[in-house]
Amino acid sequence: MNRVVWFVLSVCFVVSGIHAQNWEINTVHRINSWDSGFVRSYNKVVSRTEPYVAVGVPVAMALAAWVRHDRELLKDALYVGTSVVGTFAVTYGLKYLCDRQRPYERYPDRVHPFSTEDSPSFPSGHTATAFALATSLSVKCPKWYVIAPSALWACSVGVSRMNEGVHYPTDVLAGAAIGVGCSLANVYINRWLNRWLFGD
Repeated sequence: MNRVVWFVLSVCFVVSGIHAQNWEINTVHRINSWDSGFVRSYNKVVSRTEPYVAVGVPVAMALAAWVRHDRELLKDALYVGTSVVGTFAVTYGLKYLCDRQRPYERYPDRVHPFSTEDSPSFPSGHTATAFALATSLSVKCPKWYVIAPSALWACSVGVSRMNEGVHYPTDVLAGAAIGVGCSLANVYINRWLNRWLFGD
C-alpha cells in the first residue's frame, strides 16, 4: 500500500511541475471535439449524474438491508459506501496538493468547457469515485452482469470528463487507479470495521 501511495504522490508532483505533454492536450482536444448529438448528450448525462449514482447506490443498499433486516447486505453497503467516501477524501487531498490547471483554463483556444469546475484538475474525482463504486460492487458481487455494466459505466465517466473538457488523460487514469486501489485496500479496512461494528 505504501508503494502505491508513493507512486501516486510521485506522479502528482511530476504532473504539477510540468506542462501537459502534446499527446495529452491533443487527446483532450480530440475527445472534446466529439460533437454528435447522442455522444454529447450521453457524456453530459454520465458526467452530471455520477455523484448521485456513487452516493445513491450504497445508500439504496443500506436502505434495502434495513427493510429486509439483512445483515450481510448492510455489511456490503458499508464496504461500498466507505470505498467511495475514502476515495473521495484521497482524491480531493491530492487535487489541492498538486493544484493542476484544468485543460480549458490552460488551453482556452483548444478546449471548450462544456462544464466548469472550482477544484484543480489532477486527479479526476468523478472518475475515481466511479471506479471505486464499480470495483467495490464487483468485489462484493463478482458476476458478469455486475462487473460488465459497472466497468462500462466507470469508463464512460472517465471519457465524459475529457469530452466535457475538464480533465486530461492522466487525470482520468490516476483517478481510475486511486478508485480501484482504495476499494481493494478497503477490503482489509472493512474486516476491522465489521469486527468493531458487528462483532465478527
